[in-house]
Amino acid sequence: MTPTPVRTARIRLEAATPDTAVATADDTVDTLLDEGRAPADILVLTTGEPHPWAEHELSFGEESYWRQQTEGEDVFYALASAVTRTTSRPVVVVAVNGGTDADVARTLPAALAKAGTDLIVCGDPERLRSLL
Repeated sequence: MTPTPVRTARIRLEAATPDTAVATADDTVDTLLDEGRAPADILVLTTGEPHPWAEHELSFGEESYWRQQTEGEDVFYALASAVTRTTSRPVVVVAVNGGTDADVARTLPAALAKAGTDLIVCGDPERLRSLL
C-alpha cells in the first residue's frame, strides 16, 4: 500500500513591523476577498494584542464570539494563544504584532497545521527567519 502524500499549505511572508502587522494583515484579507476568497475561508491570528475586530466581538461575550467561529460565515479573528481552540480554515493569516520569540515560534507551526492551502505571516522577515 502506497502512503498518501502529506499536503502542506503554501507559506508567504508579508513584511511588517509589530506596529504595522495588523494593518498588513487587514490589507492581506482585503486582497484575498477581492481575489474571490470567501470570508469563511480566512482565520486571522494575532501574536500580541487582539485584533480590534476580535475585541469588538468579545464585547458581546465569549459564547457569542466563539459561536461566530462555529457558524463559519465570516473571517474569524483570534489571539494566537487560542489557536488550539480555532478550527482549520483554508487560509490562515498571522499578524506578528507582539509576543515573545517563544510565543511566535509556537504559533507558526500551529497556524500551519490549521491552514488548508495558505499560511500568510505578516511580520519582520529577519525575526521570523531566526525563529524558523
